[in-house]
Amino acid sequence: MPLWKIHGDGRTVEPGAVVRPEERLSWPATIAIGAQHVVAMFGATFLVPIITGFPVTTTLLFSGVGTLLFLLLTRNRLPSYLGSSFAFLAPITALNGGNTLETPEQITQALVGVAAVGVLLAAIGFLVQAVGTGWIDRLMPPVVAGSIVALIGFNLAPAAWNNFKLQPQLATVTLIAVILFSVLFRGFLGRISIFLGVIVGYIVAALTGQLAFDGIEDVAWIGLPQFHLAAVTDPAAWKLVPMFLPVVLVLIAENVGHVRGVATMTNDPAINKSTGRALVADGVATTIAGAFGGSGTTTYGENIGVMAATRVYSTAAYWVAGIVAILLAFSPKVGFVFNTIPAGVLGGVTTALYGLIGVIGIKIWVDNRVDFSRPVNQYTVAVSFVIAIAGFAMGWGDFQLGAIVVGTVAALLIYHLGNAIARWRKTGADDGGPIPAVGPLGGDPA
Repeated sequence: MPLWKIHGDGRTVEPGAVVRPEERLSWPATIAIGAQHVVAMFGATFLVPIITGFPVTTTLLFSGVGTLLFLLLTRNRLPSYLGSSFAFLAPITALNGGNTLETPEQITQALVGVAAVGVLLAAIGFLVQAVGTGWIDRLMPPVVAGSIVALIGFNLAPAAWNNFKLQPQLATVTLIAVILFSVLFRGFLGRISIFLGVIVGYIVAALTGQLAFDGIEDVAWIGLPQFHLAAVTDPAAWKLVPMFLPVVLVLIAENVGHVRGVATMTNDPAINKSTGRALVADGVATTIAGAFGGSGTTTYGENIGVMAATRVYSTAAYWVAGIVAILLAFSPKVGFVFNTIPAGVLGGVTTALYGLIGVIGIKIWVDNRVDFSRPVNQYTVAVSFVIAIAGFAMGWGDFQLGAIVVGTVAALLIYHLGNAIARWRKTGADDGGPIPAVGPLGGDPA
């Protein structure tokens, strides 16, 4: 029995129809769509190792391997690409004062945190598979979930500035290009504006003599990626793990959102039953990546955009994308080229990128109509944001908690304890739920 049924004539998708996960178009069409998924994931996936100092080709390898594992563990029913998660940027770079990691020791220590997040995410996935997602909604209602996602992005703002100021002209050109591509083009091109902005910045850097290719002729076209083993026997590495754990909350939100999005777009509510399996699969993929030198993974919104544009939700296209990523990983020359991206290009693109992570959190509030007239909601956000942006930290001897951990704990404590006290005292300061819709949003009706 074939893994996928042929959709229609295998060449076209009729208006109003979609190619379901268990279907596919002809193999040439499927390979072409898989190539689009590679382009969509590439811009974000390679940026994470460039920013953190992890090997690019190793990250690509475990991104591809993670995608294939995800498809297997979700029984080939949930289309998704597992790319590098930006939520890991803050705790990883915190090991070097917010800068790119510089030594193998720093990388191996960071990998312990990545792997620990993966193990915890997989455990949560098994729990969700058994009892559902209701407990997640109670632990992280919209105001808390949005705060945690947003503070991770805003905490990275100083890192963006550190790169931006090294080459301000190049950074400005890159940032402008990212914004222009996002508003000039509709559909697929608009969704990969960050990737296109990096290309523009890179070309400008080449034309102005700001690239360094010294030694590229000595780098092989084909070779093994550079592996690092997580420093599980290093006590110093385990002291850093608490700084990574809040990332789990972001990965949960991204995976749950991905599953619900696919279920909605394919008009198949049964896909929501795969939520637990998705969390387990991403957890396993992140654990394996962390064990051997890759970045933590997550389901990619960029690839949701490709599916929305093509109306093709076939998992066959993701098998193609995962295999292509693995093949690219075995080219050291590809990794060398990506490592020549100048600091100014990274500064420009991360100025937008880190802010967009913050906007994702804010969108959670908007979508759920969070009532910010309530003091509990106000202080949940206000305190956690200032902690994250200012870089608050706490420590007891060698045990240190960074701003993301402190901000996450603050958001959870203020919300849940504040609600309990406000409801006990009947002050009306508690979260009263979503504000009622009062009519169309976005301006006056025509």
